[in-house]
Amino acid sequence: MKLSRKSDYALRALMSLVARRDSGLPISVRELAEENDIPPRFLEQILLDLKRVGVVSSIAGRIGGFLLAKSPDEVTLGQIIRHFDGVLAPIGCVSTTHYEPCSQESKCRFRRVLLDIRNYIAASLDQLSLADAYRGAPVRTEEVFSPEFGYADGI
Repeated sequence: MKLSRKSDYALRALMSLVARRDSGLPISVRELAEENDIPPRFLEQILLDLKRVGVVSSIAGRIGGFLLAKSPDEVTLGQIIRHFDGVLAPIGCVSTTHYEPCSQESKCRFRRVLLDIRNYIAASLDQLSLADAYRGAPVRTEEVFSPEFGYADGI
């Protein structure tokens, strides 16, 4: 599974909104874009889409901007990613919403592994709220390049 830019940018912006939720003050698109290294026009489209589905709200005017419309405990990462990407399955033959038949389905052992991966990813993302993600620590570079995975080109 690889996140689209829209999902990536949406989650970045939402983390910033979670961080400032207690202030009750809206955050401008410009400020969110600068803070999260996102092209402002693209971010504005993403935020308007999130507003349309009720995840964020906006306040117009010079001191306006965007706020979370729901509690960060009520929105899961799975909801956001599915909204923008539509699917969590790594391949089409294990997707429920974007199913693509394969001639090898009846005998493929690899499909079982990918179905298990789909189920694990979906369950994890559906249980993880924006609040949960925000409480987690940022990933350190050493964790990404752990010697445990040093042999695994292409991860």
